[in-house]
Amino acid sequence: MITFPIRIKWNSIHTKLLATYLALTALGTSLLAGYILLSFYGYFMRSRQADLDAWTTALSESVADSLEENNLERVELTVKRYGAPETVTLRVFSPDGHLLSTSAPDIDYQVSDWFAVPGMKQAFANQTAQGIAKGVLSKDDRLYVARPIVRNGRVLGVLRMSITLQQFQRQFQTIIWTILGTLILTFILCAAISEYLTRSIARPIQSMSNFAIRMGGGNFGDKLNIRQSDEVGQLAVELNRMSARLASLDNERRAFLASVSHELRTPVSNVFVTLEALANGAAEEPELRDRFIKTAQDEIKRLSRLIHDLLDLGRLEAGVTALERQTLKLKSLIDRAVQAMETRMQSHQVGIHLDVAEMVELHGDPERLIQAFLNILDNAIKYSGPNSQVFISVYKEGSQAVVKIRDQGPGINNTDLPYIFEKFYTADPSRKGSGTGLGLAIARRIVEAHGGSIVAQSSSQTKGAIFTIYLPLEMRSAG
Repeated sequence: MITFPIRIKWNSIHTKLLATYLALTALGTSLLAGYILLSFYGYFMRSRQADLDAWTTALSESVADSLEENNLERVELTVKRYGAPETVTLRVFSPDGHLLSTSAPDIDYQVSDWFAVPGMKQAFANQTAQGIAKGVLSKDDRLYVARPIVRNGRVLGVLRMSITLQQFQRQFQTIIWTILGTLILTFILCAAISEYLTRSIARPIQSMSNFAIRMGGGNFGDKLNIRQSDEVGQLAVELNRMSARLASLDNERRAFLASVSHELRTPVSNVFVTLEALANGAAEEPELRDRFIKTAQDEIKRLSRLIHDLLDLGRLEAGVTALERQTLKLKSLIDRAVQAMETRMQSHQVGIHLDVAEMVELHGDPERLIQAFLNILDNAIKYSGPNSQVFISVYKEGSQAVVKIRDQGPGINNTDLPYIFEKFYTADPSRKGSGTGLGLAIARRIVEAHGGSIVAQSSSQTKGAIFTIYLPLEMRSAG
């Protein structure tokens, strides 16, 4: 079994497939990572904002009770209890913007204008504000809620609560690196799987490519050893089938060329020898000269028939011969064929027996069909002995017309039956010189061009050979 090496090239299908898989994997993992991170970040911010909103709502009620009683000590105690250094900052303001209490006094007493702090203007205007902003005197990101403290429709003050996001951002960075590490590992695994899949696809394709190149170079008969149940495997099966068919056709071509060369060489050699004999003095004797001239004429006629039959067969096999489409009566075609062979039958002492239905009609080319009938009749007469008969019957069978020609000759051996319609094949080598060896091949091509078929039979129980022609009543393409 021949193996075909795979060369990895940048423009090879392996590289293209691998690059495509890796690009799709990278794009997919990047989109997935981005979606996961954004979803997680958004969920955390929403949940923390909701927590902060709930805390400020509860604390504003407690602070409102203390402000109604003008109990600033309890306000201070609440702020210190729920505020935490560096993480949670809680502030309470009077309605005029004066800072009443704060959990970060070291920073807050440095602020001169609280209305410039994000969310404070809205809160003093009796609107709750929330969002993300920088710290009052720091650069860290903080989540805040500024809520007016309202009791009985009267604004008692403003409560502002903020929490730092530094811890979350550090945790989020850890999550980012964890997800990135997972995605990198996933990408590596996907790359390994993609490499395996790419090779499983590219290797048989590359093998088939090299296989096709070898076939294009004329090396037929090789076989691909690709066993897959998918489309690639089916393609390999078809390539193997095509290779076997091309090898068979190549053998037929070589055999045909050898046969043509032999068939052409014989009459040419005979003519050359005859002319050489005439040139060397045979022309001096009238009787010898006439015999040599007749021999040369016969060989030239034979050569002409051979060339004509070869051209005719070539046109039929190539499908370039246009067939006429006429409504024909088979009886008239058979009568014409029998009349054309009448002299030949008399010289061979062969009779004819006709059993032809009058009303069998079909569509086809009359001249080509007569040519096919003549070739088969010629073969039947050639192999019939003296005082024998050739039987011709024509009848209709379903949508087909059937023409059966039977002789009383020696018949055809079973070993010869599969080959008698091949070019230059003869079952009787001793009689090879009596024809071109193309008659039956041409007859089969004519019948097939009409969409029909022809079969040969021979049995030890019935004397002679039987050729049966099946022709469709409505002419169709031979496909």
